[in-house]
Amino acid sequence: MLRVLGSPISIFDDGARNTLSRRELLHAGGLAAAGLSLPQLLASRDAQAATAHSSGHGFGTAKRCLFLYLYGAPSQLETVDMKPEAPAEIRGTMRPIPSVLPGLDVCEHLPHMSKMMDRLTVVRSVTHAYPVHGVAFATTGIPAIEVAMELSPFDQRHHPYIGSVVEYFRRQQERGNPPTIPHNLALPFPFSSQRMGEVARAGPYASFLGSSYNPIFTEYSGKATRSVYKTLRDMKIDCFDPYVACDRESHFKLATTQPLPEVKLDRLDRRRTLLDQFDQKRRRLEDNSQSRALSRYQEMAFSLITSQKVSRALDVRSEPQSTRDLYGMTLFGQACLAGRRMLEAGTKLVSVFWDEYGLAGDAWDTHWNHYPRMLDQLLPPFDRAFSGLILDLEQRGMLDDTLVVCLSEHGRTPKINSAKGGGRDHWSRAYSAMFAGGGMARGRVIGATDKHASDPIDRPVGPKDLLATIYHALGINPHATLRDRGNREIPLVPESARVVPEMFG
Repeated sequence: MLRVLGSPISIFDDGARNTLSRRELLHAGGLAAAGLSLPQLLASRDAQAATAHSSGHGFGTAKRCLFLYLYGAPSQLETVDMKPEAPAEIRGTMRPIPSVLPGLDVCEHLPHMSKMMDRLTVVRSVTHAYPVHGVAFATTGIPAIEVAMELSPFDQRHHPYIGSVVEYFRRQQERGNPPTIPHNLALPFPFSSQRMGEVARAGPYASFLGSSYNPIFTEYSGKATRSVYKTLRDMKIDCFDPYVACDRESHFKLATTQPLPEVKLDRLDRRRTLLDQFDQKRRRLEDNSQSRALSRYQEMAFSLITSQKVSRALDVRSEPQSTRDLYGMTLFGQACLAGRRMLEAGTKLVSVFWDEYGLAGDAWDTHWNHYPRMLDQLLPPFDRAFSGLILDLEQRGMLDDTLVVCLSEHGRTPKINSAKGGGRDHWSRAYSAMFAGGGMARGRVIGATDKHASDPIDRPVGPKDLLATIYHALGINPHATLRDRGNREIPLVPESARVVPEMFG
């Protein structure tokens, strides 16, 4: 049945909400003549719907995002939710110190952060039901997770990473303009690639959006300057770890930004022309969304391979040494600095992972030697990097419209285990996350936990609520939908997820 005057025309019979108005259908004909297919039109319309939503305080207050992810999960009890009155087997050996924000004490080994907590919103009551290394659960809209999925990055059930979603909508807005800067960049190296043992981990991948929306990872170039002792069950290694300390030559690059010296730009142009010829032949035989995704990816790859803008932004060696020292001469600190430079160059979302290095079960996964590792390998580098980033953004006038997110997949058990050196195991019932800039409130603590940091007693917040809030701040309707491989509409976050309004200033 056809009705005019803007009434919808159904284009599918499966009951899905895929309808076009008469005006849209006529417009689609014109776009088709220009080479835009119906699926692309639908994607464009979905993108417009996602960004048209403007209700609610704080919508669109962030122009860009620096997404810091601490893999393995730091302990809430040794960071920003200390319980000094708890029994010794819970409070541990580290003591709180007051911060500049009255009522918010932090760990004594976070002295630099203690001086800038008045710039942050701290959420102390994050909670969920999956005490596994659920990077995918923390960073995508997937409603549930299991170990088998977490260890299978390309499981068909996964949902797209937050950076992939942001890039998807960005590309829809910029359709027809070849990208000159990646809008979904991740540092310091491909996720879960620099350690031995176990298998690849899920999380920062585009899932059904297609591989062209995966984050573009950098490569790390530099040397670690300190050796540390690492253990995983019966495995023990001495490892030079750049997350602990790195040299002044440390910097980052994209593999595509460094063509071999003998490959001149005219040769690259000729190669591109040849590739275009093959692509034209292929498209005549196969006109599907995957080939179009590959074409977009190839266009972006070629753009980046000739981009001095990207290579300059990633080369932190050009920064004054005083600025590099502000972030700390560690891999995480220098990656945060490179992330700030990429945001200045125009990137929409930069992810910085504190990833495993040298051995699986590493990073912030402190089942063993909890206190020696927190004191020697984890808290001091994080203290310097995070505080330096916030202060640098503020000094440059970028903090107000740059959203800084710092989170992980869960927390650590309130009770210390009996492993050598003590340890805290996985605990998802209560943990903390931190936010700054991009419209977030300054000097605010949301939620509270019981006397053992075991469970929320005020304002529980789920990981999907945090994702909804991040999307909202970036000007994306968190309840917009994406189309999966079967053209089904998949929400960015589950329907139960809600923006946390208290987080906005």
